[in-house]
Amino acid sequence: MAETNEPVGRLPSFADVEAAARRLSPIVTRTPILESSVVNEMLGCRILIKAECLQRTGSFKVRGAYNKIAQIPDERRRLGVVAYSSGNHAQGVARAARLMGIPAHIVMPADAPKVKMDNTRRDGATVVPYERKNANRVAISQRLVEETGGTMVPPYNDPDIMAGQGTLGLEFAEQIVGLDTQLDMLLGPCSGGGMIGGTAIAFRGTSPTTEIYCVEPEFYDDTTQSLAAGARVELHPTTSSICDGLLVEAPGTITFEVLKTHLSGGFVVADAIVERAVKLAFDEYKVVIEPSGAIGLAAIMADPARFKGKTVGLIATGGNVDAEAFARMIR
Repeated sequence: MAETNEPVGRLPSFADVEAAARRLSPIVTRTPILESSVVNEMLGCRILIKAECLQRTGSFKVRGAYNKIAQIPDERRRLGVVAYSSGNHAQGVARAARLMGIPAHIVMPADAPKVKMDNTRRDGATVVPYERKNANRVAISQRLVEETGGTMVPPYNDPDIMAGQGTLGLEFAEQIVGLDTQLDMLLGPCSGGGMIGGTAIAFRGTSPTTEIYCVEPEFYDDTTQSLAAGARVELHPTTSSICDGLLVEAPGTITFEVLKTHLSGGFVVADAIVERAVKLAFDEYKVVIEPSGAIGLAAIMADPARFKGKTVGLIATGGNVDAEAFARMIR
């Protein structure tokens, strides 16, 4: 692994998240909070799950995508957008582009879950596949920007993307107040850090005593290691994970500046426990959560003593999982 030092751009603020919430109000679904007395008793803590798996496109990603695209000047927006993603950001950008009536080109790994590719195409986007091992998705995307004149919509390292993702945090905090309780801890999946960073900004403005943690799969714990080191760490994993939406080797420059200020640390979870969490969510909460979205629940399952007696918020970020893989996990 190696520390990386790159320039940092503008950081999002709480006011940016509030502005994004106003922008997104007629677009996104206010997703529910799920609770199971069976799981609470089983794991020894109160767990409240923000079910973004029930969001439009099946994940939170439409929040950041729409917030970013809506702020592109009209004359540029008409030329369309370009994005790269393993799936959920692809679907969010495709849906936002369709709502605005503009073209979208999405660079996706050839081994991305079929359901995510199919959904991206269904919203009218042009999918450009690439091989993870021998192609650079950013370079492919930049070439498409040059060819089409479109605007790049990055998956996480962008203040407008982060502010849009942070609107789920605003909703979550408001819903927790409605339940007449307070979160001791908040856990959220982390790839590049846009969602957990934006959510942390929202919670710092609404529930500053809540401890916020990222959760990552084994071998892709770049943010957890970066937080411990106090600087961005880049990993070079030689294995993959079932958490296909979290396979990032280093946190973003902008996102890490937010994360190192607002997060209390990170948790790292093995795939085998994530699979058990997917099954538990289906059995007890009656929802389909993809592995990347179930990793927060898996963190509690891996070490319930760490959370004993606490009220813990979890963000179930998405529910886009291939039927065959899901059936295997819940059997």
